[in-house]
Amino acid sequence: MSGLSRPEKALPPKYFYDAQGCALFEAICELPEYYLTRVELALMHAHAGEMARHIGPQCALIEYGSGSARKTRILIGAIVPVAYIPIDIARAELAATAAEIAREFPRVHVSAVCADYSRPLALPELEGLNARRRMGYFPGSTIGNFTPAEASAFLTIARDQVGPAGGLLVGVDLKKDPARLDAAYNDARGVTAAFNLNLLARINRELGANFDLAAFRHRAYYDETRGRIEMHLESIKDQAVTIGGRAIRFRKGETIHTENSYKYSVREFQQLATGAGLAPRACWTDSDRLFSVHYLTVAQ
Repeated sequence: MSGLSRPEKALPPKYFYDAQGCALFEAICELPEYYLTRVELALMHAHAGEMARHIGPQCALIEYGSGSARKTRILIGAIVPVAYIPIDIARAELAATAAEIAREFPRVHVSAVCADYSRPLALPELEGLNARRRMGYFPGSTIGNFTPAEASAFLTIARDQVGPAGGLLVGVDLKKDPARLDAAYNDARGVTAAFNLNLLARINRELGANFDLAAFRHRAYYDETRGRIEMHLESIKDQAVTIGGRAIRFRKGETIHTENSYKYSVREFQQLATGAGLAPRACWTDSDRLFSVHYLTVAQ
C-alpha cells in the first residue's frame, strides 16, 4: 500500500482484477459506450486470416493478460498454433480460460502462467512441440495502461521473450474525439464506477481495511495534453482509513489515481515500437479509425 502514502496517492491498475473485478470488466466490455471491445472484435473477425498469413504456421502463441480470451479464440482458430501460453495475474480466471481453450482446441498445447507480465518471467519449455517461432499477443488496448516509458519497457521484455524470429500482435486504442473517450469511461449505468470502487472493496476484503465506498466517487476524464484517460477515486470528505493498523488520511477532493489509458496515433505507436527494437509490418484499423491492431517483428 506504499502508493497510498505518497503525496499524490496511486494504485496500480493490475489490482483491479480479482474475481469481482474481472466480472465487472466483462460487463464494461458489453456497454454501448465502450466501443473498444466491439471494434477490436470486428477487426479480428475481418482480418484474422490476413494476420495468420503474416504470422505463419506452427507458432507458439503467448498472450499477455488473457482474461476471458474472447479475441484470442478468433486468432487461435485462424493460426492454429502448436502451443498457447496465457499469462495473467488473475489466477482463477486464468485457470478457467486455459481449460476452456484446451477443450475448444484439443490440438493446441495449453500451458498457463500466473504472473505479472510487465516483469521478466520464465516461460514454459516448448521443446518437442516443433514451434517455428514465438508470437506475442497483447489485445484490448492494455498497452495504454502503461506510461509510454513503461510501454517501451514492456515491449522490450516481450521482444526478448519471443526471440529473434518472433513477432507481436498488439491492440492499440487511437486518439479521437474527447467526448467519445469521456463517455467510454463514464458509462450511464455506472459499471465503470463500480469497477473502480471495487478496488477499495478488494483492499477491505483482503487486507482488512475499512474504506467506506460511499465516501469515494469515480472520476474519469481525458487529458488531451498527455493523450490519456485518467481514472481516479475521489474522497468526498475529510476522512481517515485504516489499513493493517495504519491510518491513511484523505482530504476532501483528494484522489487515488487508479488508472491511465493512453491513446496513440498509428504513427506514435509505431515510433514507440521502433524504439523498443521492433519493426512495424502491418496495421489494421476500422473505417472510423477508433482502434488499431499492429503486427510487429523483432528488428534485425
